[in-house]
Amino acid sequence: MTLTAAAVLVPLMLACGSSQGAETGQPVTGVDWRVDSLTADGTTRHAPAAARIRIGTDGLAAGNLGCNQFSARATVRGDRITIGNLRTTKMACDQERMDFERALARTLTTGTLTARVDDGKLTLTDGDGDRVHLSHSAPE
Repeated sequence: MTLTAAAVLVPLMLACGSSQGAETGQPVTGVDWRVDSLTADGTTRHAPAAARIRIGTDGLAAGNLGCNQFSARATVRGDRITIGNLRTTKMACDQERMDFERALARTLTTGTLTARVDDGKLTLTDGDGDRVHLSHSAPE
């Protein structure tokens, strides 16, 4: 009986998704994350102070890309996160912030991200190996 219940419940739990980190069980959703840096195309860039992300338990992601505010649909299944097309404000900032913003937006939306939470830090890795490094942030 126990084996039958496990055979039915485990695939169901995996199909429904989870907002927990893959290895640690720490939450990914419902947390305000500060973007610390982005490693894309072999180059690491430090994030502007404004860069933030929150993946809500309601299927929405929102935050700041470094200059502009954004919102998007987000799907979380285990350690896999997919963020849809970003809706952003249209402010202009200095070239360095705009370059960071474009690279972050591209990394977040080019496919499924793999999430790893460890000791209050979140790393999102895309299919090309580009990584967004985040840490817990106080709510704005």
